[in-house]
Amino acid sequence: MSNSLRHVRRSQPEIIICCAWLANRGCNASHSKFNPTMQMAANKVKDDVELDEMEDEEDAGDGVVVSKRSLLGALNQYQNVLEMMQALSPSVKRRLKALKRLQFEATKVEAQFYQEYHELEMKYEALYQPFRDKRKEIVNGAHEPTDQESEWPSDDEKEDDLCDETTKMKIEDVAADSKPAAAAEDKNKKNEPEKGIPDFWLTIFKNVGILSEMVQEHDEPILKNLKDIVVTLTDKPMGFNLDFYFAPNDFFNNAVLTKHYEMKCEPDEGDPFSFEGPEIVKCTGCTIDWKKGKNVTVKVVKKKQKHRSRGSVRTVTRTVQNDSFFNFFDPPAVEDENEMDDHIQSLLTADFEIGHYIRERIVPNAVLFFTGEALEDEDYEEEEEMEDEDEEEGENEGGGGVVNKASLRNAAAGNPNECKQQ
Repeated sequence: MSNSLRHVRRSQPEIIICCAWLANRGCNASHSKFNPTMQMAANKVKDDVELDEMEDEEDAGDGVVVSKRSLLGALNQYQNVLEMMQALSPSVKRRLKALKRLQFEATKVEAQFYQEYHELEMKYEALYQPFRDKRKEIVNGAHEPTDQESEWPSDDEKEDDLCDETTKMKIEDVAADSKPAAAAEDKNKKNEPEKGIPDFWLTIFKNVGILSEMVQEHDEPILKNLKDIVVTLTDKPMGFNLDFYFAPNDFFNNAVLTKHYEMKCEPDEGDPFSFEGPEIVKCTGCTIDWKKGKNVTVKVVKKKQKHRSRGSVRTVTRTVQNDSFFNFFDPPAVEDENEMDDHIQSLLTADFEIGHYIRERIVPNAVLFFTGEALEDEDYEEEEEMEDEDEEEGENEGGGGVVNKASLRNAAAGNPNECKQQ
């Protein structure tokens, strides 16, 4: 797994919860520099929870049960650490400060490592691209693979043979039951080779949970025209572009729709020891040049209004935001994190994670998501994570387990939903 986004290691269901922003963003707030991992835990439900009123509750993202006992264990251990630090002699505290200074210098070296790692990724992206260009040609019917290029063991050769026989029988049945002229025309259609792989990217979007939540029924005719998705890594500032290439269509004039993500790769001045690698801090979309009457991101609603004094009724129409995948290209602007509410924060966190997922998983492994093989891997990974978290939580039920730094920080912030073992 790449280290290019330190907070993105989440299960698909956890990301799906945040995907409502793509259906109806319903907000126009703006903000700029943004750390979606550190701020999310501190701001969420902080003032609503009273410790002595807390009951066992289930985290809706991944089904992990967060118990009152484990939270109290984390708080007790955190208190013990504070008491231990206060009891240290001044000379020991002085030496600890020296160690922290060393830690800070090591963190700066770590940031340099990630910068060079990004440069190495840029080099290898150029080496991957010829394979992805060939994939695009095959998917869109510009290149028909040779027998040698098509050599790959099937999961079930007998199943393939059965499918071929079934198709052949269907063609013969149609020809026998139809009139001679109609039968000949139908047979020609059946025998006509199908170009490329129809609906390749649309099928992938519908197969993947975090993307299928975004795609509405009215988006599907448009996404049938999606020919390719290209990832381009950028430097100064560090980041990446997602370029969605479309065939000429009846919906918009753009040939390419672009989403840009900007990343930060340096320790935060206020909390340098929280640095764990590059993180996405900003994203920008593009303007879609919709053809007249084809904009699926808005809809016209009619509302009847009654005059208070005269009693007459009139119908008023107005344009509102509509659920659509294409809202992905119009994210909330980033201006000032201090003016950002929890809702905006959730929308952007979802956006960042979806963009990263498309870059890291979908584009490199597109054929495996089309066939469903990559989806099986996702299920296994998610199941393993659940088992690990359940085991670690069990260790902390008695208050004697190991509680990590994130748990202590979240417990102190009053956020029980984030106090789970990682």
